Amino acid sequence: MPTDSLHEVEAMVDGDGESLILHRDAAGNVRAWLNVCPHAGRRLDWAPGQFLRSKDGLLVCAVHGASFELRGGGCVGGPCRGESLREVAVEVRDGEVRLRETRT
Repeated sequence: MPTDSLHEVEAMVDGDGESLILHRDAAGNVRAWLNVCPHAGRRLDWAPGQFLRSKDGLLVCAVHGASFELRGGGCVGGPCRGESLREVAVEVRDGEVRLRETRT
């Protein structure tokens, strides 16, 4: 997965099949969020796996234009300003991005 790239993957999260957005930053850290805009509950991609980015590198919701920073998934512009994408815990193991196991 190249740095500063966005990818869509399907995964089982809490027993449900979900679309996730993966982002690897320049330092190699990988973050994941549900592919759901907090404004209206729609997917953020304009086509499967195709995401819009602002000239400042923000993730932009294809439906209503909400803008999200990629460090923590916070909405910094648009109709859901102040809300955040729902983060999903992931880790890189043996070169693969995997859901982080939660211990109960």
